[in-house]
Amino acid sequence: MKSFSYIAQDARSRQVKAVINAENEQEFLQKVREKGLVVKDYKEIDSGDGKSIYKFKTKELAFCCRQLSAMLTSGLTLVKSIDILTKEQENEKARAIWQDIYENVQKGESFSSTLEMHSGSFPGLLISMVGAGETSGSLDIIMTRMSDHYAKENKLKNSIRGAMIYPMILLILCVAITILLFTFIMPQFIEMYEDPADMPFLTKILAAISKFLRTKYLLLIGIVLALVFGIRYALKVPNIRKKFDRMLIKGPGFGPLVTKIYTGRFARTLSSLYSSGIPMVECLERASGILGNSYIDEKFESVIDEVKQGETLSAAITRTEVFEPMFCSVIYVGEESGALDSILEKTSDYYEDEADSAVQDLVHMVEPILIIFMGVIIGLVVMGIYPALYGSLESIENM
Repeated sequence: MKSFSYIAQDARSRQVKAVINAENEQEFLQKVREKGLVVKDYKEIDSGDGKSIYKFKTKELAFCCRQLSAMLTSGLTLVKSIDILTKEQENEKARAIWQDIYENVQKGESFSSTLEMHSGSFPGLLISMVGAGETSGSLDIIMTRMSDHYAKENKLKNSIRGAMIYPMILLILCVAITILLFTFIMPQFIEMYEDPADMPFLTKILAAISKFLRTKYLLLIGIVLALVFGIRYALKVPNIRKKFDRMLIKGPGFGPLVTKIYTGRFARTLSSLYSSGIPMVECLERASGILGNSYIDEKFESVIDEVKQGETLSAAITRTEVFEPMFCSVIYVGEESGALDSILEKTSDYYEDEADSAVQDLVHMVEPILIIFMGVIIGLVVMGIYPALYGSLESIENM
């Protein structure tokens, strides 16, 4: 993704300065044209440029939405609210973005179109919701909903991050112990053998591994880095990425747990969008896109086409075989009763609790695997050095 800084002119001949993220120059120009702007000058921003895109975190989005909601509810104008919010920003890049938004809104631009000028900094979900709030005249209510949405999104991310701390520490410990055993402990016992031919088969293998780690560690580091960058590059290939994303939700053991996390995020996003009066087709595009799963995105292309042709949402989603049958049944009940927005909101609360449990279950799956791995490594080393240790003890007894 590249960043383009541009100067353009709108339909009222007013100058507009902003930054847009795009894959290439053609996509950038297309995005600007869609805004109804005429480009006067533009340039690609280098990644090391101080003007690079600042992307707001979920915690910051929750704070900004909550502040705007409180000020708008209390009767302050949108311009004054944004002005106050700008002054409250601690990060300089964030303050510069809000300052630009304040100046554009003060000139008469809509809040949503100004946010869209900074589409690299704000998520598409927020931009769509703000647009819906401006159209319906309920921007304060929308800001409250978005504050709750991003607060819960941040809570889920913190839950995942917190739950992964112990497995990561355990993984680092496993690697550290393995390196210690093979580079410091193992060589001491290998030296006890006067003739390498006397070594048992297992000890010879462990000795070869030990020698490789001690003498060719740079090659090993190169292999690891090549694997890391190779995997990262491979995941950028659409077909490989699609297969990987499919494995995430279809894999044995962890697949159903990942699906619950996706269901919780999808239900919450769809609930927020639909209850704000946004058309169902756009709701589906935004809600599926927030999951960041290319396999689900492909499935939802057919869902959107079927909904456009008059198919019910529950039937179209059921055919994707992505979400749990219970979730599809809940959508069906919401459609039949005409209370889809309220049912989605209640369902999202349920699945967010299920997502928290799924995160814990995923961690509980990883922990024993790491412990078994560490036990196997230590066991192999002990089996490898035991003959040498036993032989040295016999020699001491015979003296």
